[in-house]
Amino acid sequence: MVAAAAVERSDSGDRVPVRDNWKRAEAEALYGLPFADLMIQAQGIHRENFDPNHVETASLLSIKTGGCSEDCGYCSQSAHYDTGLKATRLMDYADVVATAQRAKDAGATRFCMAAAWRSPKDRDLDSVCDMVRAVKDLGMETCVTLGMLTSTQAAQLADAGLDFYNHNVDTSPDFYSKIITTRTLQDRIDTLAHVREAGIKVCCGGIIGMGERIEDRLGMLVLLANLPNHPESVPINLWNEVKGVPVNDVAERPDPIALVRLIATARIMMPTSVVRLSAGRQYMSDELQALCFLAGANSIFIGDVLLTTKNPQVERDAHLLNRLGIRSGLA
Repeated sequence: MVAAAAVERSDSGDRVPVRDNWKRAEAEALYGLPFADLMIQAQGIHRENFDPNHVETASLLSIKTGGCSEDCGYCSQSAHYDTGLKATRLMDYADVVATAQRAKDAGATRFCMAAAWRSPKDRDLDSVCDMVRAVKDLGMETCVTLGMLTSTQAAQLADAGLDFYNHNVDTSPDFYSKIITTRTLQDRIDTLAHVREAGIKVCCGGIIGMGERIEDRLGMLVLLANLPNHPESVPINLWNEVKGVPVNDVAERPDPIALVRLIATARIMMPTSVVRLSAGRQYMSDELQALCFLAGANSIFIGDVLLTTKNPQVERDAHLLNRLGIRSGLA
């Protein structure tokens, strides 16, 4: 079977090292396996590396909304498009910390803070570092997404104790320029390298349903799996409907089985990465989410809102995970 090396053991019994030399043809062959074969291979790899009955719960807060100078064609926060979203300044420190405490009380173990910047100014980064320290003091893991970083800025965040930095590649190298023109894919990869060099864990994934082909989705996975180190966290986002952005004209919600196949392929290609069902879960049935967990997804965002878009209510998530016998931070 394709990619068996991901779980094979050597004659000495040791695990074969995680691969970083994937070809797209291999990803396509995996994705095209009979569904049962793909699922059992993905679940086997998942069990090799994770507790199959545990899902990580994270919370996401927009600490600075709108007014971004980037032209990402999917984003409600871009200043290039009239989406009806009002730009805001950076949130007050105390309000961010209070929100993090509420998220912890609701069952989140990681708190993610997002700011709609091309890249942070030094004075703003100082404020974000203070927020990171305060959230860490609550006993939560921390993650931020602030746009592009220099090596100096990444080191400053590391000194503040930041656990994860989110910077998505968004899509495949072939499709990237159809979605974004103000920031190159190499810009994103350079920021990921700065984050790695600073000793911060990487959260990096992408978005599907923006008019890309299945080959593009797999190309995105190949890009992620062939980074020098696999991202510790790989968020898979379904594009959320946003008025006034170009993606509206070409977007198509992925077939549910196609989504499960993509999750399973990601799990096989990046066996030690946490795979997160991120934006768009409000479009997913309980049964679809259950299949995604079976395919190897093991993280979700909780809370009614993700940045500027909807998310399932905490009560629904808790009910679903309890029915599946999956442990999480939710009661």
